[in-house]
Amino acid sequence: MTTHTRQSPDVPVDSSVEAYLRRIGAERPDRADATALRDLHLRHLKAVPFENLSIHLGEDIVLEEKALLDKVVGARRGGFCYEINGTFAALLRSLGFGVTLVQARVFGEGGRLGIPYDHMAMVVETERGSEPEGRWLADVGFGEHSHFPVALDERGDQTDPAGTFRVVETEEGDLDVLRNGKPQYRLETRPRVLADFTAGAWYHRTSPDSHFTRSLVCTRLTDEGRVTLSGHKLVTHVHGELTERMLEGEEEVRTAYRELFGIELAELPTVSRA
Repeated sequence: MTTHTRQSPDVPVDSSVEAYLRRIGAERPDRADATALRDLHLRHLKAVPFENLSIHLGEDIVLEEKALLDKVVGARRGGFCYEINGTFAALLRSLGFGVTLVQARVFGEGGRLGIPYDHMAMVVETERGSEPEGRWLADVGFGEHSHFPVALDERGDQTDPAGTFRVVETEEGDLDVLRNGKPQYRLETRPRVLADFTAGAWYHRTSPDSHFTRSLVCTRLTDEGRVTLSGHKLVTHVHGELTERMLEGEEEVRTAYRELFGIELAELPTVSRA
């Protein structure tokens, strides 16, 4: 098993940690075990939206921990994978978890893999607690994905409220993560640092081939299911039932961002058609 440091010179100071815990409605755990990780992971998914609004608001995306924490905790925003997995990694390190950033390539149409550094996830090592210590795939930045961390060294089916997950080794030594039998992304377990993902983030915020530049998304998990706002279209999943509604006027959209996601916007994002 790879040894990971429990502390980092870049972890948030105590006041920032407490602010982050308040942001996701969590208490500081007594130990960095699997039970605490599961609780923090679920709370993060329910509190911090997966969103790409900065791309369409012309806001810069800086892959540095302070800038990301200022956005997610200070400004109470969300972000895409590099941002919210990056901040969650900082929180977990500050609480004593061993955390390694890893890169993944997302499976697209026809099983085609995306670019290198297409996605950021985390390998988290936990201490012994009510469950054995182990390695977990934590990912709060993949939109609709597992509610709880996935056991990285388990090769059988893993049941989650979001479906059945499985980790499969490839011939090249990478790991494919499957949901309900469908490959989601291919994970490379070599340790990375936040700056390694700069090129991937740049591609997704600038390329016309990136789905992030072609559409708006703001989504988060709820107690009943999921809520998603894409432009003026509001989609809610409540106990398996889907409802779609077109919002009328900018003020109703602004209110939805505020009341459903806690995001205050001076101007609304729009997708460039250029």
